Formats: sequence, C-alpha cells, structure tokens
Amino acid sequence: MNPVILLCTVGGSHEPILTALRQTTPDFVCFICTDRDPATGRPGSDTQILGKGSCIKARPGDEKPTLSNIPTQAGLRDDQYEVVHVPADDLDEVFRILCAAIQRLSQRFPHGRLLADYTGGTKTMTAGLVSAALESDGVELQLVTGSRADLIKVRSGMEMVTQANVERVRLERAMRPYVQAWRRFAYAEAYQGLAGLARPRDAALAARLALLRDLSRGLDAWDRFDHITALAALEPYRPRIGAEWKGFFMALKWLTGEDETQEPARLLDLWRNAERRAAQGRYDDAVARVYRLLEWSAQWLLRSRCEIDTGNVLPEQVPVGMNLAPNSKGRIQVGLMVAWELLAHYQPDSPAGGFIRAEKNVLLNWLQIRNESILAHGFRSVAENDWRPLAEWVKTRLLPALLQEMAALRIRELPPQLPEWPLGE
Repeated sequence: MNPVILLCTVGGSHEPILTALRQTTPDFVCFICTDRDPATGRPGSDTQILGKGSCIKARPGDEKPTLSNIPTQAGLRDDQYEVVHVPADDLDEVFRILCAAIQRLSQRFPHGRLLADYTGGTKTMTAGLVSAALESDGVELQLVTGSRADLIKVRSGMEMVTQANVERVRLERAMRPYVQAWRRFAYAEAYQGLAGLARPRDAALAARLALLRDLSRGLDAWDRFDHITALAALEPYRPRIGAEWKGFFMALKWLTGEDETQEPARLLDLWRNAERRAAQGRYDDAVARVYRLLEWSAQWLLRSRCEIDTGNVLPEQVPVGMNLAPNSKGRIQVGLMVAWELLAHYQPDSPAGGFIRAEKNVLLNWLQIRNESILAHGFRSVAENDWRPLAEWVKTRLLPALLQEMAALRIRELPPQLPEWPLGE
C-alpha cells in the first residue's frame, strides 16, 4: 500500500490538526510552522509540535497549557514527522520553502500519496501551501471543516476532512501557457503542449481540454497550408463555435472547395500567413510569401483571364517585341516580372493591369529587397523597417486590385486573420 504523506500548516487551534491526523492516518507528517518571532521574541507555532510537557491549552481561554504537543497526542513516533519552518508573512519565501519541501518528500516517498492540509496557520502560510501544492503535480489539497454555529467557527466535534476540488484550477494553470501561444500564432506549440496534458476526470473539463487541443491542431494545420486537415479538426466543433467562427468556416469552405474560388482564396490566405510570420518577427519568411503571392497572382490571372500558362507560354502568345526564348526542353517559361508584363499587355484595362502599370518601378524595388534576402539569393536578413512599408504597399496597392479581380467570384474582402485567443476568452 502506498504511504500517505501529510503536509500540514500549524497555527491557531490544535483540534483541526488532530482531526486531520486521525482521519487521514498518515505514515509521515511534515508540520509547517513558524519559528520564534525575531522582533518580539514570541514563540512560534512550532511549540505545538516541539514543545515539552504541557505546551498546548485545551481551550483558547484557559490560563495554562494542559495538553502535550500534537505528535504526542496523535501517537506519532519521532521518525514519523518533521518540522519545516517558514516565515509568518513572507509569501515568496513560504512558497519557495514549501515547493522545495514537496519536491524533497516526493523524492523520499516516490510512491507516496501527498496530502496538503491548509486548515491552520497564518493566511500567508495557507496561501503558500496552496500555491506550492497547485504547482506540484500529484499533491492533493484538503482542509478540515464541518457544521458552523455562526460565520466564524466550526462546531467543536463536528470537524471533518474535506478534499478540495482543484482539478479545474490545475487544468487552467497547465493550459495557460499553451493557450497563450495562440497570441504568437504558435499553434503547433499549443497543440503539442495541450496533447501532453493528462485527461481530467471531470467530463466538462475533459471536453474543454479536447476543444482547445483540437482547435490548436486545426489551426496548426491551417498555418501549414493543410486546409483539409484543418477543416477535419475544426468541423466537429461547428455546433459550438460556428457562430463565432463563421468567417473561418467560410474561408475553409473556399480553401477546400474544388471550384474556381479555391485558388483566389488561397492567394488571400497566403497573405494572411505572411502577416503571421511578420508578427513572429520572421520577416524573411514573410517576404518570401509576398514574393510567392505576387508570382502566383500573375499566374492565376493569366491562366483564368488569358488562358496563358506561365510554365508553357505558346509562341503565338508572346507579344511582338517581347523576346522570350524556349528553354532546353523547348518550352517558354516566364518568371514574376515577365508574367506581370504579359498581364499588362493582355489585360491593360483590368484592375491588375492598372496595378502593374502604376506600380512596376515600386515592384522592382521590392524585388531587390527580396533578392538580397538570405532566403533568396543574398546574405542579409530582412529587417522590420524593410517589412513595414512592403506590407503597407501590399495592403493599399496589390490587395485592392486582387479583390476587384475576385469580386465576380463573390470574394470581396480578406478572410479574417487566424485567432489569437480561443472563443472570445
């Protein structure tokens, strides 16, 4: 049978401590006490444990102590208990000492059941023990309570040990750093952390953990452009989150569809992804995505508007005066700038055609920044002051033109950015 280890704050009435000892029958007790006050010289609560002879008053109003110390009354041997001294009113120090005590006891009794009873002691001792217990997995919290004659005191003889239900507190505490990872769009980190937490016994708490875990998994897939997996992870929760996440489900519908809206939806999704990389300070990654957005936009527009494939431009599709030679495989393939020039030639009055005529020189400047990036052809990293004007240019020049091109497909605005916090919490 696994040993029972009781940590017990000592201070005030001795009766609740004796009740806890009788009802839990611990194999070892760690009494948490105050020492003699250094300022006043008054004895601390450790006299109830270490005092000799008659050292405890039977009732608070008694003139003299008439009872032996608590270990003697409880029939504890000297090797069945220890005293840990803590300051009366220094919460940080109490927390530090008790965390160390819990760790030491866990190592000494690796298969023990650790109970933390916070009934006695100062308010600071109580707060310190509760905080240390919540910080330590596997420590159960309890207190001695019972029927009350008034709002002040439990009736004598009616005390009983009650387990404190702290599963929700522990779960929320454990989940917090992973849920906060959403603020950095670190959905993979959130999913991995939440998936590693033990399933709560309480059904409602288990459901909450599953919700946050699966939402993190879906958003991680979305952030990796795996939209089908994202939809599969999020869809089961549509009845619960559908109203609040309406924009996300609509975006996923376009992104996973097989009609003509999928490709333009993916272009806009690529821009949102670039924004997330920039929010993480990964500006080279963000610029690489903008480059792909510019290239892909021209490819989509040429294919859908002009039936021109940039990977295999037909000789008759090459405008007069534009020198485009076939490659070693006999194909005419064009890159980003030539693709936009073809678009300007074939669609001069379109929103995209107007964009490239007005912004060609600016685009060339941005391409220079991209080409110097370590993720392209250069050796420098893109700085935030490179990214900010580029992002503003994309939002005020490129995206309006693309949205005008997409209006016929009922796509008139950007999809929402992926959430930084779940369900409006």
